[in-house]
Amino acid sequence: MEKMPFRPEFNSLPPARQSPLVRSHLSLVRGTDWQRRLPVLAGPHVTLRELRVDDAAALFAMVSTEEVARFISPPPTTVEGFERFIEWTIRQRRDGQYICFGIVPRGMTTVIGLFQVRALDAAFDVAEWGFVMASEFWGTGIFVEAASLVVDLVFDSVGVHRLEARASVANGRGNGALSKLGAVQEGVLRRSFLRNGDYHDQVLWSLVADEWRVQRTEVRPGTH
Repeated sequence: MEKMPFRPEFNSLPPARQSPLVRSHLSLVRGTDWQRRLPVLAGPHVTLRELRVDDAAALFAMVSTEEVARFISPPPTTVEGFERFIEWTIRQRRDGQYICFGIVPRGMTTVIGLFQVRALDAAFDVAEWGFVMASEFWGTGIFVEAASLVVDLVFDSVGVHRLEARASVANGRGNGALSKLGAVQEGVLRRSFLRNGDYHDQVLWSLVADEWRVQRTEVRPGTH
């Protein structure tokens, strides 16, 4: 998800309203505890938690570096903009459309990145996800551990059956991370991402729930 779902116009819009039909369908087919309160996910080296408004300064500093920003659409340009973005993520989660986790390495309290998951259909059966992380933590193994926690939640608790990701063809590190996680490359979306006035090709990746559960059992015996 190289295109951040936040838009400047959200700053002045009231919270999005989900239709009663969609809300009822979600409640019937799966648990919705995550809509009321996003759980804290913990692994040996990382904790994932919902963003807080006081995370805004850390996120702003992270995406202000060229290394991190070069493959994502322009994020909020101020700390205050990130505060509004965080408030928007919470509203969207409550409406059952979106999930956003902050990444906190073991021994730290400051977020060093985030994972985003957004529904691509009304029932949240198909979703798109993306991630961004401070460059000093690249290659540390934190991504795979944190990403696995997110995918487990999305498939087991949210009820998603197909999870898509898009990464610029030029984003070798991002594509490599998705491949390492076990995602399948399905094709190239030509000229599908606008960045600084230029259109870029993106690789389309997917994970599906039944394959992930088999892979998870093989890699982590005893999980279910």
